[in-house]
Amino acid sequence: MTDYKNLKLIASSSPHIRSNENTRSIMLDVIIAMLPALAMSVYVFGFRALMLTLVSVAACLFWEWGYRAVMKKSMAIGDLSAVVTGMLLAFVCPSNLPYWTIIIGAFFAIVVVKQLYGGIGCNFLNPALAGRAILLASYATAMTTWAAPGTRAAVFGSVADVTTAATPLAMMKEGSFADLMNTYSISDMFIGHVGGSLGEVSALMLLLGGIYLLIRKVISWHIPVAYIATVAVICLIAAPEGVSAVTYMAYNVFGGGLMLGAIFMATDYATSPVTKPGQIIFGIGCGLLTVFIRRFGSYPEGVCYSILIMNCCTWLLDKYIRPTIYGAPKKEKKEAAK
Repeated sequence: MTDYKNLKLIASSSPHIRSNENTRSIMLDVIIAMLPALAMSVYVFGFRALMLTLVSVAACLFWEWGYRAVMKKSMAIGDLSAVVTGMLLAFVCPSNLPYWTIIIGAFFAIVVVKQLYGGIGCNFLNPALAGRAILLASYATAMTTWAAPGTRAAVFGSVADVTTAATPLAMMKEGSFADLMNTYSISDMFIGHVGGSLGEVSALMLLLGGIYLLIRKVISWHIPVAYIATVAVICLIAAPEGVSAVTYMAYNVFGGGLMLGAIFMATDYATSPVTKPGQIIFGIGCGLLTVFIRRFGSYPEGVCYSILIMNCCTWLLDKYIRPTIYGAPKKEKKEAAK
């Protein structure tokens, strides 16, 4: 028999399961997943789309480095989280946005929303979406002036002479659904030959990135599927008169930032629920708010604000939707939730 008295056992605190994954590797996967959408934006809007993304990333890295240097904290730019924030911030902005504007958005996203709350994992709002929200509130004209697909704005210099066009959701909001179908087909919406923000033009490229993240197990299916399915079902049920329900649903699902928000924004670890049931409820809530804002709000898009609103509800979902401790009676679970 084994002499257990002579065994050298080392006791350590949890977790006892080790993994090669870390923040840097996860963020690298997210960056790789966004590359197809970035490539499509460069194809549709020209190299200014790439330049705007690079400026946004550089600004986010600078603000994170500067804040942590001033506050004498350890440097964390190597985890690539600021790079992801910079890319996502550029993805939710027009390609013809002035560079100085997105630098301001990067400051708000990194310093105000992320670092002032403790850094990565401590923020309760998605930094990129919060940066977009403050830019939309401060520079509404610049944030709602969309370059027409195929427009090649100058990489440097003025963008005042850029050809602009209404986005599909804006045309839908104005009630000109016939003009929308004549201007943009469903295949245009799916592939990416439409106007809009950099990262929202191609549902196909966003889906490819989402599949990559699912294969790499960076995200789970719960939030994206619940989010997109909720929007699809409501649009099928509540389609306007004179419009095919399937067509109306397709334009809403492939248009705007739904795919971008559902796959890359709503799945943010720090701002989404931990449990699977909580994630499904989170996705359903985002879908309901998105459709409500699109149909009844003054702004044609609702993804940004719907995710931010649900970010504020994440703590509530985590509090009341939690798994029962193994072996614990239900009474103790209820008491723990109080």
